Amino acid sequence: MSMTVEALADWLGGEVIGDRTIVVEKVQSLSKAGPQSITFFIGDRNHIQLKGSEAAAVLVDCKLRAALKVAGYSPAFILVEDPKNAFLEVAAHFAPPRARPPIGISTDAYVNATAQVGKGTNIHPGAHVAAGVVIGENCDIHPGTVVSRGCQLGDEVVLHPNVVLYENTIIGNRVIIHAGVVIGADGFSYRPVDGRHERIPHYGNVRIEDDVEIGACSTIDRAMVDETVIGQGTKVDNLVMIGHNCEIGRHNLFVSQVGLAGSVTTGDYVVCAGQVGIADHIHLGTRSVVGAKAGVHKDVPAGERQIGVPAIPEAECKRVVMAQHKLPEMRHQLKALERQVEELSSRVAQLLSQGTVAKDATQKAA
Repeated sequence: MSMTVEALADWLGGEVIGDRTIVVEKVQSLSKAGPQSITFFIGDRNHIQLKGSEAAAVLVDCKLRAALKVAGYSPAFILVEDPKNAFLEVAAHFAPPRARPPIGISTDAYVNATAQVGKGTNIHPGAHVAAGVVIGENCDIHPGTVVSRGCQLGDEVVLHPNVVLYENTIIGNRVIIHAGVVIGADGFSYRPVDGRHERIPHYGNVRIEDDVEIGACSTIDRAMVDETVIGQGTKVDNLVMIGHNCEIGRHNLFVSQVGLAGSVTTGDYVVCAGQVGIADHIHLGTRSVVGAKAGVHKDVPAGERQIGVPAIPEAECKRVVMAQHKLPEMRHQLKALERQVEELSSRVAQLLSQGTVAKDATQKAA
């Protein structure tokens, strides 16, 4: 699997600065790369990690060509248009993914006789496929996964261990669902009846469109009626909760611990950073961005960036934060002003008192 720097540069269409004969055997991050490793660098010419790197070779941006020739760093450099993408190509060479085993339907899995399973699909030991399920071609259903009655899966779907699909869940093509995900549980909906909480039944389902990826231990609730929808190409991180009747647009990004209450809707290309909380029936417009830990209590217009609790436009929130940093100083100023007002009030009272005494004396003299 080893390659020389020259061979790597030829493969990537890059230019070498330094020793072309160095042999590379593995990929590592910039801070941990050793004398047999290739890594990548994105940053300015003075980056301290680049100066101290022990890597055999570093993939860097073509724009740094002049700076590298002047600086005389020790690693060999391969100049490319996009160092990160080039590094991913090299990583796939040195650490290729394991081949998909063609195991078919394991005899230790339960597959109901009425289920339809496409060709090339693997159903691993311990998986459970219920009645009326339709599974497309070249899917992987891993151990401990439960596919309940009436579910439909497209082609090339991967359900990692211990995924649970409740009844009538619909999954598109090339969807990846990581371990421990639960899709289609009832939403958190109750009504008070005679002093107790009575559960509101849910009759809808969940539909996940093509090319979606759901991170480990996330949950997506079924709709009370109609569908909870996750749009095409959306990527959901670990530990994300999406409530009932939510309708998520295409190519959204939800980072870890995002929580969406019921009936939230989003446009396309929406980004919610870690631990964002969104109240029910809120709409996030297309290409809007909500910063980490923000609490969203009203609609976010298309293209707007919001942060804070409660969430407000980014520029406004920054002004608020800057003002908060000045509160101790403002408190001292306020106390000083209070003292000045007290002194002025005291002097005014004295002057008024003196004027009253003088007036009384004048009247007596008259």
